[in-house]
This record gives sequence, structure tokens and C-alpha cells, in this order.
Amino acid sequence: MQGKKTSQETTATMSNELQTNPKGQQTAPKSPVGLLRKRGQEAIPKMQPAMMMFSSKYWARRGLSLDSAMYDQQHLASSMLRRTSFNRIDERPDKEEQKSTHDLGKLAVIFSLKNEVGFLVKALRLFQEKHVNLAHIESRRSKRLTNEIEIYAECNCTKKEFNELVQHLKDHVNIVSYNTPQHVWSAETDCLDCVCVLGGLPDGEGIPWFPQKISELDQCSHRVLMYGSELDADHPGFKDKVYRQRRKYFVEVAMNYKFGQPIPRIEYTAEEVKTWGVVYRELTKLYPTHACREYLKNLPLLTKHCGYREDNIPQLEDVSLFLRERSGFTVRPVAGYLSPRDFLAGLAYRVFNCTQYIRHSTDPLYTPEPDTCHELLGHVPLLADPKFAQFSQEIGLASLGASDEDVQKLATCYFFTIEFGLCKQDGQLRVYGAGLLSSIGELRHALSDKATVKVFDPKTTCYQECLITTFQDVYFVSESFEEAKEKMREFAKSIKRPFSVYYNPYTQSIDLLKDTRSIENVVQDLRSDLTTVCDALGKMNKYLGI
Repeated sequence: MQGKKTSQETTATMSNELQTNPKGQQTAPKSPVGLLRKRGQEAIPKMQPAMMMFSSKYWARRGLSLDSAMYDQQHLASSMLRRTSFNRIDERPDKEEQKSTHDLGKLAVIFSLKNEVGFLVKALRLFQEKHVNLAHIESRRSKRLTNEIEIYAECNCTKKEFNELVQHLKDHVNIVSYNTPQHVWSAETDCLDCVCVLGGLPDGEGIPWFPQKISELDQCSHRVLMYGSELDADHPGFKDKVYRQRRKYFVEVAMNYKFGQPIPRIEYTAEEVKTWGVVYRELTKLYPTHACREYLKNLPLLTKHCGYREDNIPQLEDVSLFLRERSGFTVRPVAGYLSPRDFLAGLAYRVFNCTQYIRHSTDPLYTPEPDTCHELLGHVPLLADPKFAQFSQEIGLASLGASDEDVQKLATCYFFTIEFGLCKQDGQLRVYGAGLLSSIGELRHALSDKATVKVFDPKTTCYQECLITTFQDVYFVSESFEEAKEKMREFAKSIKRPFSVYYNPYTQSIDLLKDTRSIENVVQDLRSDLTTVCDALGKMNKYLGI
């Protein structure tokens, strides 16, 4: 820690909506985002990344106000929302041009707009201003915000013109993704309203879409709310053109990644390695007295197998292979912030979305968004622990098909456990939250006598306010990961959905337990496992006398 700067790096990839207290009232963050202000003589640290995800003001600065996520029936166009197919506006004059446009299929952008009169016209005017011709356009309702629609626009232009268009659009609309093939858009659209196998379930049409096989996580991981290349004016690297260009490279790597591919290896620059080294050196000084025993057990293994060193930034491919052997988890690169629903869906498959970029070198002990230092030092060591991995997956499974309100509650529980959680070991408090384990200042604070600590209870924790401009008012402690998992399982029973889910590790898919036949299949698997256990007990009794 240097001066008044704080290393506050937290989770990679969730953004969240407004908090709801037990009385049903919505509460918004009380302070502006990204500002360092004074309250008397006490400095309030800059906004912390995981807290950004819970701030509507943060997203509003980028043209995405999470206030608009609240249900506002007066502004809903019911005719648009109820459609299951979409009108196609085709400006292609002849078949030859259709063929050439198909070849330019990657020059497409998906953006979202408020579903109000005149907004689409204003958006299309942006294409005209950049002299870009539209070859094809479709619309559908947004999966994220109830009062918005998403527009798929395929363009006839050069790559340079397209890049200029994208930059222009970012100033006026929220870009969901770009260079998205039309077949991906079509696949998402086909399953927009509900999971196809939910037919016959009560209220099945109201079930939000979720991935039912691991390859469908490509759709989730590519639905980025904000790209890592988009920097605020107060970001340390905002005026650094080389750094901004570097961040764009990391975005391209992540957006081009598909399930089943090896994660591309990054040739980190000497400056990036030096920045990592500063963070690594300062944090490892605190781990012996602050981190939980599971973390301390796995960090040396990562040093041995994945190159965790002060002079080397580990590669995600090596980390992913290591995690697969230890706990069944894997990682995949992500371009920026995901919605809570998309992020938690990855956990259901034991997949963790990881950034690969490094914070700016001018301020190595501070980052306004989660970078690979946070991911690799905060999250990965504990994802290698089987019990912690199971706890993480339980939260992800509970989110599948859940309502927006329930996903919000699960995301808050995630925030105060996996990001900022404490546990008891040998009669002392220890840290297992990744946001704390990657933050020098708050790691010290959380275990000091200045911190307020309460017992973790999902029923009350889910309403706790997530602060964005200072340390948390309260931290939650669990006796063990197993205890936290059991509490989350009990809490998950309160989630209203007309089915249960079962993760099939053999097919890496989600089985819906919605009738007796689907339940019988799971019971057969359990019987097979129990037979193996009984056989082992019998042999222990026979050969060991136990």
C-alpha cells in the first residue's frame, strides 16, 4: 500500500442491478462512482470493481442505466414483446449483392435500445452519419432489460469504416457485441423466451433462457455488457494510447474464443510483468497471516505447475488444465463485464470467466476494474479446492431459470462470500473472499478490530448493501465452506421455478428434473454410486477388519 491508495480489486465479470431491502424498497449507491472524495480527514477509496457491478450510476456513465432494468409497464410496447419472430429489413437490391453481404457477415453489431417510439430512428441515423450501408437488420426483445430491445445490424463497409462506426455507436447506445455471426444471433433468438424442453411445465413460457450444455456458454460469455477496452476518463490508462490499444487486443482474444479451443497464450510485455510483480510481491507478504489454509495449500502448487512467480504472469490455459485436475473447474477468457445471470451460469458448469489484461503500470496497487491479477491471485487458488468449487457451483446451479429478483439475491450472496467472505480456522478469522485476497488495503482491514463481522445467513445477507466507495460495512463469516454450501442449498429451495436442475458431469449438461422419468434417471446414477460405496465398505471390513 502506498500513500492513500487502495488495492481494491474484486470479481471479474458480474454487473448487478439495484439492491432491494427486506421492505421491498430499492436502494441505489449513495456516492458517485470512481471519485476520490474527503469526508473530514478520512479518504474514501476509489470505487472497487466488484462494487461497480452493483452500481446503477456506474453503468449510467456508459449509456447503460440499470434503473431501466426495473419493470416499467408504461413504457413497454406489448406488441414488440409478444412477438416470437422478427421483421427483416433487407436493403439488398439484387442476388449478387446478397452474396457479397454474406461474405461480410462478420461486420455486424448488436446493440440495445429503449423500446420507445423514435429510438430506433435515432440509432439508424448514426449509421447514416458514418456513411455505412445496412445490408440486414433484425430486432428482438432484450434478455437483460425488460423495457429494451436488441438490434442486429449487418453492414456493407470496410473493416476500418466498421471500427469507426462501432466507436461512434458506443457514445450513443449500449453495444451488446460485435462481429457476431448471424447464426449465433439466430440461435439465441430461437431460445429467447424459454428453454425448449420446458414444454408442459406450469408457466414454462416465463422461464428465462439458460444454457443446457456447456458449449452454450459461448453465448453467455460473448454477451458482454461493457468491454475491457472501454476506459473512464479517470482511469489511469485513459490517456495512454498504447495501453488502450493493448486492451482492445485482449477483447479480440476473448471474443474469438469458443468452447473446446485451447486458450490463446499471451506474450505479456516487460511492463505488464513488472506491474504483476509489484502486486504479487505485496500480497504474498500478507497471505501467511490472513489467507485461509485452503488458499495457502494451493498457492505453492500453482507456483509449481502454472508458473506463479513474481517475474512471470501465468497463462490461463495452464491454469485451466491445473484446475480441471484438482476440482473439475476450468477458466475461459472474457472480454469484460457479464450480467449476473450469464456469469453465474458459467459457475453452474464449473467454468469461471477470466480477464487477461493487466492494470495500468502507473498505479499497480489500484485498478478500477478486475484484471488478471485479481483473477489469478484472488479466485484461482480457491477454485482448486473441491469443497470451495462445489460451493461456487451450487450458487450457479441455483441461478438457472431463476427470476431476476432471485438472481439478484444470489449475486449478492456471491458478493459477500466468494468475493468478501471470511471463515473460522483454528479459532481465528481467515479470508477466503477473492476481492479481499487481491486487495492489500481491505485484506488488512477485514481482519482488524475496525471491521464488523456477522454470521453468514443467505436470508439476510441477500439484502445487505454492497458499498462502492469505501470498505464494506460488514463482512460475513462461515464456519466452513461446507456450512456455507448447506445454507445456500437451503436458501435455494426458496427460489420459485417449476423444476430442479442436476448437473451431469459425463455430458457436461444440465438435466431438468421436471417429472418422474427425469428423477428416475438421477436415482439410477445414485444407486450406482451407492453400490460402489457399499462394495468398498465390504472390502474394508473383509481385508482391514474395519
